[in-house]
Amino acid sequence: MTDRLSRRGVFGVGLGAAAVLAGAAPAAARAATGGGLTLRWWGNNSWEIRMPSADGTATKTVLIDPWLTRFRTGTYSPEGADPKTRLTVDTGLIDRYVDSGELRADHILVTHGHYDHLTDVPYLARKTGATVYGTETHLNLMAALGAPEDQLAVASGGEFLTFDGYTIRILRSLHSASGARAAVPFPGTRPGFGLGHLPKPKYIQDLVEGGTLAYHVTSAWGGSVIDFGGSNYVESELEGLRPDVVLLPAGGGKIADYVGRLLRVLGQPPYVVPTHWDDFDHPLTEPARDWGGLAALRSAVAAASPASRFVVVDHLETFTP
Repeated sequence: MTDRLSRRGVFGVGLGAAAVLAGAAPAAARAATGGGLTLRWWGNNSWEIRMPSADGTATKTVLIDPWLTRFRTGTYSPEGADPKTRLTVDTGLIDRYVDSGELRADHILVTHGHYDHLTDVPYLARKTGATVYGTETHLNLMAALGAPEDQLAVASGGEFLTFDGYTIRILRSLHSASGARAAVPFPGTRPGFGLGHLPKPKYIQDLVEGGTLAYHVTSAWGGSVIDFGGSNYVESELEGLRPDVVLLPAGGGKIADYVGRLLRVLGQPPYVVPTHWDDFDHPLTEPARDWGGLAALRSAVAAASPASRFVVVDHLETFTP
């Protein structure tokens, strides 16, 4: 089954279903918060997850790989990205979203260190005061880019953390493999230097993969979502998890039965939402432009898990399961 949401302004979609997931949650709190969780797509693998606090009086927000700047790289052009493309952060753009209250964060979760996942995180951390999770390499890179060191928390995979109204399970994962050699782009790690001891990264090639993590976020009021920053995973890490929503990256052509193995081990999830399928050389304020992986992903999900709803969310749209 395939669904496509209309452009923008759909924050209330699916609130009835979310209320059912909330179960015994007080009706007044469900009415105030929507119950469960709501997802908003900020392009690429940038996701905002909003959930009620434990007592239902506030909204808690988790960001995954937030990257709003979207500087031009040519990543999806025939020539590919120039490794010497300079890193830039559009602080004015980020300020407008954060200062208006449209974007906020209690936690920021980094799946890996590449430019289209990590570049904006240090500035967003300073603006929001959020705690940031990532590997030792990710933290070293972010500290070198000016992230407040007291907001950085190291993760290795295996952590299961409880917060006000939600839990975060951090999973060991793998990055996408591409090209004839099925290799990880910009590989490498930056361990052992200590926070703030790396030279400031200047180019996209300076932001190495640095290990890859996946994240399973569960609302205490009902509903859970799992996100993979690249089109690969560690199957054994996922045994027993039953997320309501899988944020599934397009691609995976070099990974054996990429979609089928994943959806089977996760128990044929109710919703599959594609991620990392837009060409980020184009603005976030325009409709997403498929770089070429969406149709194949849709077909693979239909074949592997016919009962799962394949829900395509456009830039800045929201989805409530």
